[in-house]
Amino acid sequence: MIDGIINNIAVSTNTRGGIYSHEIKTMQGDYSSLWKPLSTKVKEGKGPAYTRWATIYNLKQMAAALQYLQEQNLLAYDDLTAKADALTERYHNIGDKLKGIETAVTRNNALKTVIANYARTRLVFEEYKTKKYSNKFLAEHETEISKYRDAQATMKALLGGERLPKMETLKAEWQGLMTAKKTGYADYRAAQKEMRKIITVKANIDQLLGLSEPAKDKEMER
Repeated sequence: MIDGIINNIAVSTNTRGGIYSHEIKTMQGDYSSLWKPLSTKVKEGKGPAYTRWATIYNLKQMAAALQYLQEQNLLAYDDLTAKADALTERYHNIGDKLKGIETAVTRNNALKTVIANYARTRLVFEEYKTKKYSNKFLAEHETEISKYRDAQATMKALLGGERLPKMETLKAEWQGLMTAKKTGYADYRAAQKEMRKIITVKANIDQLLGLSEPAKDKEMER
């Protein structure tokens, strides 16, 4: 299976800015293409790079990695690296978008709570004003008046100069945020799965070629 995969994959001879040109030059034979060293290592089953590989992985996993590269049409090391970078960036972008949604949900809930507190205590505060801020009235309704003032301060901080939205508007916004959150997390899990797959494949290829240590390949994930 591995021989068939290797023999059916052709790659360009362009390498990525010398990222692995030194390693390739120090290996015996013509290794201007990516799959020549892969083919040699897998078929011979020997050498320091292969020995390191064999302590963790097996040929079945290597065949799966090569099959993935063929299916994804990743015919050069540049292609593999670019695809890994793109999928990693997509994963992080979706994560950043989800953080924005979560922030909006928190703000929405806070506004609904503070508006409710404001509405419940507004009449008491209005009466307090009509009594010319009586100390006696304040002592009798200190809790309500304190909640009213807290609600005012919180609304001012949350709105940042914007007009106070209606409760119906906030409820509609919340529904939209819940839909976006559900879709976003589905996209996030799918993107994470894709990213982890290609990072694993790239780590396998790099490990076999001796281009990196296993721990370093996890740095793309956060």
